[in-house]
Parts: sequence; structure tokens; C-alpha cells
Amino acid sequence: QVQLVESGGGLVQPGGSLRLSCEASGSIFRTFAMGWYRQAPGKQRELVAAITSSGSTNYADSVKGRFTISRDNVKNTVYLQMNSLKPDDTAVYYCNARTTLAVYWGQGAQVTVSS
Repeated sequence: QVQLVESGGGLVQPGGSLRLSCEASGSIFRTFAMGWYRQAPGKQRELVAAITSSGSTNYADSVKGRFTISRDNVKNTVYLQMNSLKPDDTAVYYCNARTTLAVYWGQGAQVTVSS
């Protein structure tokens, strides 16, 4: 049983930065694979970034070089640092945790990039 609580969304101008946080419950967080997905109106949910329990990362081509995913196993938290934001990054961002038994989702955080 895992609960994910997201924070850090908001409004930012093009070229700006935001950092999303996702705190996970559970005593075996260090074994979870974690990720961030996003969904914009009228579009499919897509994988933005993922990080394994060992620290290996993967990024969507659209965010590579601008976004960085990281994790803190002491705080049971995964982060998404978003730099050089573009209007096309506007979406609801969902934290994701994958265990050996199930997949869990955060409540979603709205990110709006607009001037």
C-alpha cells in the first residue's frame, strides 16, 4: 500500500523553472521505480522521466536536456527539476511508483507555462 503526495506545481513564464516533489509512503521506497507522467487536454498521458531504484534515468525526447529526475531515499521523495520551460510543457503532472506488486499514482500537479 503506497500513497503519493505531489507538490510544487504552479504558473511560470516561458524559460522559467519549477521543481515538482512527490513524497511516497512505505518502508521500501528505496526499491521502487519512480517516474513522472504528464497529460495535457486532448492528449494522451505520456512518460516524462523515470528513475530506477539503482538511479538509472530515462527521459522523453521532448524534455531531454531540460528536465532532471532525482530521488532522495532518506526523504522517500522523488523530484522533477524543470528548466527552460515551454508552453508545450503545460499539463497535469502525475507522480508514479512501481513496485513488484502494483503501480501507484499521485493526485496530479498542474503546471502552466504562459506569458
